[in-house]
Amino acid sequence: MTAAASKPGPDEPILAMRGILKRFPGVVALQYVDLDVRRGEVLGLIGENGAGKSTLMKILSGAYQADAGEIVMGGERIARPTPQRMLELGISVIYQEMMLAPHLTVAENLCLGRLPTNRYGLVDWTATRRNSLETMARLGFNVDPDARLDSLSVAQRQMVEIASALSRHARLVILDEPSAVLGGAELDRLFEVIRKLAREGVGFVYISHRLQEVFRICDRVTVLRDGAVVGTHAVADVDAATLIRMMVGRQLADIYPLRDRRPGREVLSVRGLNRPRVLRGIDLDISSGEILGICGMAGSGRTELLRALVGADPAVCASWRLGDGERRPSGPREAIANGMVLLPEDRKTEGCFLPQSVAFNITISRLGALTRNGLLSEDSERDAVAALIRRLGIRTPGPAARIRDLSGGNQQKCLIARSLNADCAILLIDEPTRGVDVGAKREIYQLLADLADGHGAAIVIVSSELPEILGLCDRIVVMRDGRIAGRFDRGAATEESLLAAALGADAAQAA
Repeated sequence: MTAAASKPGPDEPILAMRGILKRFPGVVALQYVDLDVRRGEVLGLIGENGAGKSTLMKILSGAYQADAGEIVMGGERIARPTPQRMLELGISVIYQEMMLAPHLTVAENLCLGRLPTNRYGLVDWTATRRNSLETMARLGFNVDPDARLDSLSVAQRQMVEIASALSRHARLVILDEPSAVLGGAELDRLFEVIRKLAREGVGFVYISHRLQEVFRICDRVTVLRDGAVVGTHAVADVDAATLIRMMVGRQLADIYPLRDRRPGREVLSVRGLNRPRVLRGIDLDISSGEILGICGMAGSGRTELLRALVGADPAVCASWRLGDGERRPSGPREAIANGMVLLPEDRKTEGCFLPQSVAFNITISRLGALTRNGLLSEDSERDAVAALIRRLGIRTPGPAARIRDLSGGNQQKCLIARSLNADCAILLIDEPTRGVDVGAKREIYQLLADLADGHGAAIVIVSSELPEILGLCDRIVVMRDGRIAGRFDRGAATEESLLAAALGADAAQAA
């Protein structure tokens, strides 16, 4: 195919991927995939973990080479895609794990690799600041260009990523799970920016596991399953049930499990938990067999509360009772020894030992139970890991497989297996299904329900997804500005009442 001389019209694709085939040893990752994105369009790209979304985008960005097929951008066939070439063509990928330099300023990040110079060959810092201000003004984004990136909030850093793409005159922006780091008002602001840029002719590929976002922001949606395109539809022509059926190849029943709710004795009681400028006078009680949900806007103190409970961050409290003990754990190691485990929000950097095996990641929390005469018993480890893999339905080539090669849902199952191996009585889990597809979500919900109802574990869930909180939890605590702004029983809570408490609206129920 020869390159076209003219640019595509408004209804023609700015991007056309045709017959994309990609094989890895032992697996066909993509099976002759076709994908089109039109000028000014927001195309949703959805599918379960392992469906091929990331592989397809890495081929588009030039990070991977396809085994067959072609990429046409703006009418030009790209013979040898490379990351530099695709950037020059106006393709920018914004990953979940941000790719900017945290120790540099906003202006330096926006001009990274192409800092303007003066006639003496020195960096023109005035031009650098001016260019960054002009780019951010296009987004309606107000931030000091001299601020270091690591001083900004996650939402601000995400906007800097988008500004960086625009500063390179991006014609097509790929957003990979942006709501993994944004929520509430921050996500609303991102959607405003996407709509504004789409009106200016920028195309978007929006990858998300959250179908409600697809319906809010996307014009069309393409569904991948097992490396193949199942279908592409106008968002207005499909509903959530149809998309789920396309993604998983079957009809899912109610995603939230029916539960035999029998809360038992109180296992944790905290009064007056404080951390300067972060947590203010938190009172919390948790019972065995109970799932307690904690929600609130970003920055409300949700994550910080869980970290304080296990001693990961400094805090003080007026009174504390964990089981039969009255001393707050000095750190996560002591918390684990006392039966309380935290599964952190950032699975990849704080939860998983990515270079290590599935077996290592599951057993690291309680190696003492698997040792004989001070040495690790390989037989005991193998038996314990095999039993947990079967029990939790972890999809892995085997215990020796590296955890980094598993899907997000199976990584999360490995962390839950770690807590079971630690014989925990209280499980604190931050964003349990972030970056997890709808099928794996249902499996994780069932695992958590089984832990609470069948094994009497007390579970505390922090989640940005209000349907998740409402569908799974017995009681709900809403946080705002480091305080508890509302408490709700399961039957009395609605999305509106939780959001009202989180925002401080008049409809909030007082704690």
